[in-house]
Amino acid sequence: MTEKSRLIKKYPNRRLYDTKTSAYITLAEVKAMVLTGEAFGVVDAKTGEDITRSILLQIILEEESGGLPLFSTDVLAQMIRFYGHAMQGMVGKYLETNIKAFTDFQQKLQEQSRGTFGENHPLHQDMWSQFLNFQGPAMQTMMSAYVDQSRKMFQQMQDQLQQQTRSMFTGIQFPGFPPPELGKKPESES
Repeated sequence: MTEKSRLIKKYPNRRLYDTKTSAYITLAEVKAMVLTGEAFGVVDAKTGEDITRSILLQIILEEESGGLPLFSTDVLAQMIRFYGHAMQGMVGKYLETNIKAFTDFQQKLQEQSRGTFGENHPLHQDMWSQFLNFQGPAMQTMMSAYVDQSRKMFQQMQDQLQQQTRSMFTGIQFPGFPPPELGKKPESES
């Protein structure tokens, strides 16, 4: 955590203490910090362990539980399947890169709107709120399709890697795995 980050301590009683304001804060206030882009870190007050990810996941869980979830059940199940999988690191980086690209695109649209209508112009604010109202369902559909497409792509990559690996080692005999004799059907087919 950098020195300019806001430090929040989580105590055993589950309360979050903001060292900048010297006051207890709620998870909703931490969410507000995320939304404003404020840098912060959360540490366990007793052990000093960085638990920022845990708090962010808790915020995501609350958001997914109420209102309109961002991820479908199928998408969440597929994400769970990637844990411990050889492609786990690649999937995380892939999602991170594409979400960043989406965020950059959204920022450019917002900047263009500000440039055209000005920061406090009522038309700018109304158009932006309409865009954001549309964005929730569109984002859910887009993310579901995106993760499904990504899953298929990674499955194809994995299948291709397995096939290439098998073809590289076809001439090597491994103990306990004798190659089938040419022209002879395996015992299960006899």
